[in-house]
Amino acid sequence: MTNQIALKLRNTLTGILPPLSMPFDADGNLVRGALKAQVDFMVESGVRGIVVGGSTGEGHTLSSTEFTEAMIEAHDANAGRVPFVVGLIVQSTREAIDRVKALGDIKIDALQVTPVHYLFKPGREATIEHFRAIWEATQVPILIYNVIPWNYLSIDDMLAIMDAVPGVVGMKQSSGDVKSVSDLMLRSKPENIVLTGIDALLYPSFALGAHGAISALTCAVPGVTVKLFNAVEAGDHKTAKDIHFRLNALWNALRHDNLPACVKYIQHRQGLPMFHPRAPMERVTDEQKKAIDAALGPVLELVDVRAKSAA
Repeated sequence: MTNQIALKLRNTLTGILPPLSMPFDADGNLVRGALKAQVDFMVESGVRGIVVGGSTGEGHTLSSTEFTEAMIEAHDANAGRVPFVVGLIVQSTREAIDRVKALGDIKIDALQVTPVHYLFKPGREATIEHFRAIWEATQVPILIYNVIPWNYLSIDDMLAIMDAVPGVVGMKQSSGDVKSVSDLMLRSKPENIVLTGIDALLYPSFALGAHGAISALTCAVPGVTVKLFNAVEAGDHKTAKDIHFRLNALWNALRHDNLPACVKYIQHRQGLPMFHPRAPMERVTDEQKKAIDAALGPVLELVDVRAKSAA
């Protein structure tokens, strides 16, 4: 039987879905009112949805109060222009449910939910019950965010969750192995959503049929990743490969242990305010900025954006 919940989102929750970066000041405080400029930047770049509270957005660092404030602020800034996805990087079923309920009646198109990420790994049945309980308590469709190394879900695990819980409509696969994306396209149901988070391999993932991407580069250079996705959709693989290699060079210039900080710097080079990572994540160094700047120019040429002089 076709999963009607998944089918409805399969037709809307596709393409480039950037995970917003979180605007922290130099002391690590969340800057209220700062998300609107970023949301506008994303929508004007042609993205098909936004995600708030993901890894790029340092969602794991947000207190419950900050989480609620950031979600409502981003939701209001979006004003229904594109689908709105709430990211949950939490340690328990109860915390996931409590955080969603604290958002009240705002319209949420989907939740992006990680498995728990501390030391203790639940088995498959317990993981299925985790996702089932979140769905039943919130009635918000769920995307599995498969990113936790300690608790990395197999293809069989994700298929089992989607089969058992009708509200789990798809997944974001973040393994560097593009074969996992291929296996998901091969084995998941036609209505299920398969998104990639593999920044170095966005083009191969799209070429295999992945329905979209939620990843750091989609947040850093949304317009370029939109151009890449659109090129693949149009069958223009010559253009897509050119974009791929420019993005590959930029990806190689980023230090992944402070990736959110790098993303904020790249956004700043395109005119957004410069914000910082939350400690203990390290800020972008001058050496990193030089490497990023060298790779960023050829990327932004693709969307007629001129990087501003480094601060």
